[in-house]
Order: sequence, then C-alpha cells, then structure tokens
Amino acid sequence: MTTDTIADMLTRIRNASLAKHQIVQVPSTKVTRNIANVLLSEGLIESFEELQNGVQNSLLLSLKYEGKERESYIKNITRISKPGLRVYTNSKNIPRVLGGFGTAIMSTSQGLMTGVKAKKAGIGGEVLCYIW
Repeated sequence: MTTDTIADMLTRIRNASLAKHQIVQVPSTKVTRNIANVLLSEGLIESFEELQNGVQNSLLLSLKYEGKERESYIKNITRISKPGLRVYTNSKNIPRVLGGFGTAIMSTSQGLMTGVKAKKAGIGGEVLCYIW
C-alpha cells in the first residue's frame, strides 16, 4: 500500500476518466471512502461500493459520463495539500474553484466536505484537492 492513498486515489480517478473507463478500483481507507461520499453527493460519480478481498479492501467507483462522446463529469483533479506541504485555510479564505464551477474538498474538524459546505458551517481546515 502506498504511503499517500489520497494521491493514489486521485491519480487513478484522473487516469480512468481520461481513458473513459466506466469503473475504477482504489484502495479502501477511511479517507478514500469519505472522498467517494463527497464525489457522490456532488454528482461527479454514479456510485461506489466496497469490495472485501482479503487483507486490503478496495472501492469500486463508477464514473459518470454524458453524451455520445462520453464526456466525463470530472475534467481535472488537482492535489493541493501534499505530505511535504500541508495547505490550511480558515473559513473566510476558502478558495472558489473556477469561480464556483469546481469543488474544493476539505478535511475539517467535522469530517471531509466541500469548500462551500465548510464556508456555510463557518469552519476551516486542510484543502485536499480541487475537482472540476
């Protein structure tokens, strides 16, 4: 298992989306399940399920596409906070991604949530990634 499962998950989703795959398998951890919940609630993936396969469980994410050209709902994923440089923000300085068209996923004291929800709740935290 890699030391940075968030980066691994984001890279797998990005690559599967660019290759127009329907499903992608990522390692299952508490953080990756919460990120999948946020992606599902934002309508960026169709569904996800957890697979029990021995020691390491995994998540199967079903990606969402539209139209005949199968254009992905996820255009880009950018990792912001990295193990070598953590990026924190307060509730007043939560970034807007693409003028509100994108989503910032944040780790707050109340769990993982989007930047918009964190701003409404008046809490800051670590900015994990931007998705649009």
